[in-house]
Amino acid sequence: MSAFKDRLAGRDKPVVGVIGLGYVGLPLAMEFALGGCRVLGVDVDPEKPRLLEKHKSYLKHFPDAKISAAMNTGLLHATTDFSVLSEADAILIAVPTPLGVSRQPDLSYVLNSCREAGKYLQKGQLFILESTTYPGTTREDMVPVLEESGLKAGIDFHIAFSPEREDPGNKNYSTRTIPKLVGGLTEECTAASVFIYGFAIDNVIAVSSPEVAEMAKIMENTYRAVNIALVNELKVLAHRMGIDIWEVISAAASKPFGFTAFYPGPGLGGHCIPIDPFYLTWKAHEYEMPTKFIELAGEINTSMPDYVVERITEALNSVEKSVKGSRILLLGMAYKPDIDDYRETPALKVMTKLVERGALVSYNDPYIPSIPSTTRQTDLQPVSIDLCEKTLSSYDCAVVITNHACYDYQWIVSNSNIVIDTRNACVNVVDGKEKVFKA
Repeated sequence: MSAFKDRLAGRDKPVVGVIGLGYVGLPLAMEFALGGCRVLGVDVDPEKPRLLEKHKSYLKHFPDAKISAAMNTGLLHATTDFSVLSEADAILIAVPTPLGVSRQPDLSYVLNSCREAGKYLQKGQLFILESTTYPGTTREDMVPVLEESGLKAGIDFHIAFSPEREDPGNKNYSTRTIPKLVGGLTEECTAASVFIYGFAIDNVIAVSSPEVAEMAKIMENTYRAVNIALVNELKVLAHRMGIDIWEVISAAASKPFGFTAFYPGPGLGGHCIPIDPFYLTWKAHEYEMPTKFIELAGEINTSMPDYVVERITEALNSVEKSVKGSRILLLGMAYKPDIDDYRETPALKVMTKLVERGALVSYNDPYIPSIPSTTRQTDLQPVSIDLCEKTLSSYDCAVVITNHACYDYQWIVSNSNIVIDTRNACVNVVDGKEKVFKA
């Protein structure tokens, strides 16, 4: 990593630029600042730099105290101005990689970030992509864009891929303690990346190429998607057979080897698992390789909101009500418990399908007070309602979509007419258990 070392000559700590200050970029920027590096955070949303300068968090699972700890170092600065990246030794890109309307990969955020940063590219700089994508993105898509600067990747500047492994709300692992994979275009690129991450991450693992690192990340998420699809399909079968799938999983998990427990739900949410397998299947077509197993898993998981709606219909029918005209309350809008992230949440899909059937649908989520109109798929209830005994009893049914720890499930069941539970959240409810329908 001679060119990189030359750039750092006379300095103990590098200057790190982070493009994208969201669920991935912000925690990473803070760890580098706490590790003694000067950090230049760049985001196109002016609200994020404004809040950070006030020591305020815009991620609910991230308390203000954590922001203050990083900002108080005096090393973390946030802006919308890409030109500051000319001062950075390493530039990390942590922007979304969504799917297009036809479920094809959308690399526009990544490539636009490269174009903007490439205007200020300096000799000896290191670029690292963190965003999850298909194998080949770093070498085949990023490198040509950055080389428009006239500098050559692997010679004049370094480039690598290091997949994000953030798990918002996970109390057992943090950005610093989750092992970090990194694969560079050359051995020098890899060595420079390992050196950089050493300031923010406890365990950095080098692999032989960007493609290995890209494939490893997408394999991790595909593994989860396939296993969740399996247990979702088994849930539907178990229901028809009159068997409690949650008890089955608990029983199977007693085996100390050869079994890993995965849990069913109303569908997949978050930025990774519902999206990443489609990146892999899209790339596989380039090699004339149909990924039938992965695509089938995707079909099963995307069908789960329909299954939830059918179970709601059955539960309402059991009390001589129809979906049309019924008042239905969804509990939880986030894609998983105790966070404010509703990207790809199945709750929106369930809500939309119920509205299309003529239901009057509201939601409560203490982490998500409102849903932006750009996210809503139809004219849905945009604001979280307050929960009280009178409110609960006024709805024909309540549906547990997200099992937030702050919910008192016994209280919810006691004050609801019926409850449809998609998360086994009401398993310990004693009084009123007959009102609970599992979905």
